[in-house]
Amino acid sequence: MEKKQFKAESKRLLDMMINSIYTHREIFLRELISNASDAIDKIYYRALTDDKLTFEKDSYYIKIESDRENRMLQITDTGIGMTKEELEENLGVIAKSGSLAFKSENEMKDGCDIIGQFGVGFYSAFMVADKVRVTSRALGSDAAYRWESDGLDGYTVEKCEKDSVGTLIELKIKENTEDENFDEYLDQYSIKSIVKRYSDFIRYPIKMEMKESRLKEGSSDEFEEYVEENTLNSMVPIWKKNKSELKDEDYEAFYSEKRYGFDKPAKYIHLNVDGTVSYNAVLFIPEKIPYDFYTKEYEKGLELYSSGVLIMDKCSDLLPDYFGFVKGMVDSDDLSLNISREMLQHDRQLKFIAKNIKNKIKNELSNLLKNEREKYESFYSEFGRQLKYGIYSDFGMNKDVLKDLIMFHSSKENKLVTLGEYVSRMPEDQKYIYYAAGESVDRIEKMPQTEMVADKGYEILYFTDEVDEFAIRMLSNYEDKEFRSVSGSDIGIEDESKKEGSSDDESGENNGIFEKMKEMLSGSVKAVRASKRLKNHPVCLSNEGELTIEMEKILSAMPNGQGVMAEKVLEINTSHDVFSKLKDAFEKDSEKFKLYTSVLYNQARLIEGLPLEDPVEFTNNICKIMI
Repeated sequence: MEKKQFKAESKRLLDMMINSIYTHREIFLRELISNASDAIDKIYYRALTDDKLTFEKDSYYIKIESDRENRMLQITDTGIGMTKEELEENLGVIAKSGSLAFKSENEMKDGCDIIGQFGVGFYSAFMVADKVRVTSRALGSDAAYRWESDGLDGYTVEKCEKDSVGTLIELKIKENTEDENFDEYLDQYSIKSIVKRYSDFIRYPIKMEMKESRLKEGSSDEFEEYVEENTLNSMVPIWKKNKSELKDEDYEAFYSEKRYGFDKPAKYIHLNVDGTVSYNAVLFIPEKIPYDFYTKEYEKGLELYSSGVLIMDKCSDLLPDYFGFVKGMVDSDDLSLNISREMLQHDRQLKFIAKNIKNKIKNELSNLLKNEREKYESFYSEFGRQLKYGIYSDFGMNKDVLKDLIMFHSSKENKLVTLGEYVSRMPEDQKYIYYAAGESVDRIEKMPQTEMVADKGYEILYFTDEVDEFAIRMLSNYEDKEFRSVSGSDIGIEDESKKEGSSDDESGENNGIFEKMKEMLSGSVKAVRASKRLKNHPVCLSNEGELTIEMEKILSAMPNGQGVMAEKVLEINTSHDVFSKLKDAFEKDSEKFKLYTSVLYNQARLIEGLPLEDPVEFTNNICKIMI
């Protein structure tokens, strides 16, 4: 009998499957049971279009048998089986999925609950087995075939005998090692526990003969052992169970089983709603953001079931974009479906469910913020940016839903705070909510523009995400308190030092200096003026108009974003020693005045994180000052 080799890339994938993809070895049983369930489902869906086939659900099952003495574990199903060609196609080429092909061939993209769509789960068996043998007889065939492999040196396929349609998988369980106890995969109670944990909602009975004990007849203290076939799974989906029956571990197992993520859920929501539209839902707020969340490949949406049958893998209409990170499923008997179960004839019910789900997620996050602050902050570090995008998108139509969920780093608290918390502790004389935008908290804390606001004792919110200022502009105000940037043209604070009498700046004595500087910086700044906000720093840039300097940097980095410019104002601290040097140069040395103007302007650009217009000229100018 000729041994066939796995393809080279399949060998590498198989090694990765065994050593890398699965964290827990017990997952192999979940994968094989899921495949067995798929095999039975395929007969059911064939029966829908083939009058010669009848499907009596009670006749179909999955059976597990353990032989500890010979270290053999068997999983039998009464499903559709495989031909010789299908054995070679599905098992000889790793990641070649027979289930996926079945869906494609039968045009049931969203019409059947096929679990094994990726063609890799079967090979998890090699995590616990030295050898795997698959004996299968396909529906409508009298011939059976046996596929066998040790996972290392290819596989064989030969003709054999099998009395009934279906598939038998035999695993030669590995011997124990110092690090691994493989005996547990032969122990009936361990097997039962694994099935209950991962496969309890499989719709077909998973049977196994269990050793039990009972009192001997006529005895009050003598027991005898007997063997009885038990059904290990409840066959009731988790979403149809009473919440009181379920534990956190059950929801976490379901999250893992449905492949919603490799993390654990931070929070789950179980809904059982009866009314105009009745539905069940299990929703999960993930702990970690998916690696592809901000890519075009990421698809938001919940699994949508009708009467327990999967009709859509990703129903995007059930979730608003700003809650697109939520995973889970919805099952309703009230959905209006067409004959293919692919499209909804009417979406009134779906909109009703989506509205309720949105409100439930909002309430759950609000409760998490209120009652489990640390957990919410951990969630927010992963998904806070998405909530802020939600405020900015759709012309701000969702801002009232999200404004109380967003947080920013605070200059006073040195941690994340909500807008409500900020406003609640504003001094009576503070009119505005102040913020500063920059690349990081550390950089913002060093910004010269924050000096006056900080000296007044006002709290400043630090905006470090590129979406922050855009979202706040859309929000406009919070509890009638307007947002003001510390870098804006008007921060709404009167300089205490200039309340008494008129300063030189207000008298216009320095106007000539500023007009000359503006002329020298023509095209780079809109104006040069004496600063009312600087205390210790000599110079800074502020902006006028709606577009800030941070917005300019963000938009300029986007495709076709070149040429977007904020209206910049160069502000000079007339109380700083540098200004006296500048003033002296203006009066006595025009070349030195030009040099100082250029250096101060470029210093202001560097403070803002803007690129220098001419780095060589700037370094040469610094050298001139040093000489």
